[in-house]
Amino acid sequence: MKNIKIGAHWIGNNYPVFVIAEVGINHNGSFKLAKKMIEEAKNAGADCIKFQTHIAEKEMINTKLKPGNLSKKSLWEIIKSCELTEREEKEISNFCKKKKILFMSTPFSMEAVDRLEKIKVKGYKIGSGELTNLPLLYHIAKTNKPIILSTGMSTMNEISKAVKIFKKNKNPLALLQTSSTYPSKYNEIKLGLIEKFQKKFLVPIGISDHSIGIYTALGAVAKGASIVEKHFTLDKKMPGPDQNFSLNPNELSELIRGCKAIKSALGDVKTILPNEKQIIKFAHASVVSIKAMQKNEKFTIENISTKRPNTGSISATQFYKILGRKAKKPIKINYQLKWSDMI
Repeated sequence: MKNIKIGAHWIGNNYPVFVIAEVGINHNGSFKLAKKMIEEAKNAGADCIKFQTHIAEKEMINTKLKPGNLSKKSLWEIIKSCELTEREEKEISNFCKKKKILFMSTPFSMEAVDRLEKIKVKGYKIGSGELTNLPLLYHIAKTNKPIILSTGMSTMNEISKAVKIFKKNKNPLALLQTSSTYPSKYNEIKLGLIEKFQKKFLVPIGISDHSIGIYTALGAVAKGASIVEKHFTLDKKMPGPDQNFSLNPNELSELIRGCKAIKSALGDVKTILPNEKQIIKFAHASVVSIKAMQKNEKFTIENISTKRPNTGSISATQFYKILGRKAKKPIKINYQLKWSDMI
C-alpha cells in the first residue's frame, strides 16, 4: 500500500490518523465565521480544515431543485449564499498557514480548480458528487497534486474508473468510504468496505462520516482508516443544511483523542508486555500443597493444587508434571512446592 503526503502530513497505515474538519458551507458565506472556525479546529487538534469552492454559475444551472429534506431553500439559493470570493479564499488559506493547519477545499468546477491553483493548495479533496464528473477529474489530475476522493453515491465500477484516472496520471491518491445520506443511519455506513477498498485499490483508505456523533468514525479507525473527515460547526443551531449533524469543537476534540487512542491500540503481535511481568507474580498461580504430606507420599489432585501468588518455584503450567511423583520430605499445608521437594 502506498502512503501519500499532503503538505507536511504523511497519510497511511503507519502514520497517525489524518483528521479533516469539514467546514464545507457551514460558514454560511461569512468570512469572519470561517476564520473563527479555523481557530477552533486548530485548537481541537485537527490536521486539516476543508472548505468548498463554489462558483455557482460555473458548476450548476439556476435551478429551483431543493436538496431533499435538508433545506426549504433551493440548491441554487444555498450555494449562492455560501460563496466565498477568490480574495476571501486566499486570505483563508493564508490564515490557515498562520495557524499551522492544512487548508484544503473541494472544487465543484474547473474554474474552482483554477482558482485553487492560484492559491497554491497542497492537494484536492473531491466530493462524492464529483466522482463521475470525468472532465473535472481529468482537470484535477493535471495539477499532479495529491487527491482524497470520496466514494458516496457510486458503484465499485465507477470508483475503479475514477481511481484509474489518477493512478494513470500518478497522482498520490486516498479514498474515503462515504454514505451520502444526511445524516447517515448507522446501518448505512458500511465500515467493512474499508478493508475491501484497501485490498482492491492499495491506497490509504478513510471515511467521510455523515452520521450523528463520533461512534462510526472511531469504528472506522479500528477497521484501519487512515483518514477521518467529519463536518464541523461552531453551533448546530446555526442555519444551513449540514449544521445539525456536524461536530462542535468539543466533539471534534473528543474525536481526535479517540482516533489517537484507537490507533495506538491496533497492534497485532501477541507478547507479554513489560508492564504485565510484574502483574504475573500476583495474577498467576504456583503449585502448592493443600494437605500436610508424609515423606514418600505421592502427589495427587487430593493433596496439591494451584494458588496465587506466582512466587513459588513451580508455575501452575507445570502442575500435571508433578502428579505421581513422591515427596522427598514431610510437607506442610499451603507450601509452595520446589522441584527439590520431590523424587
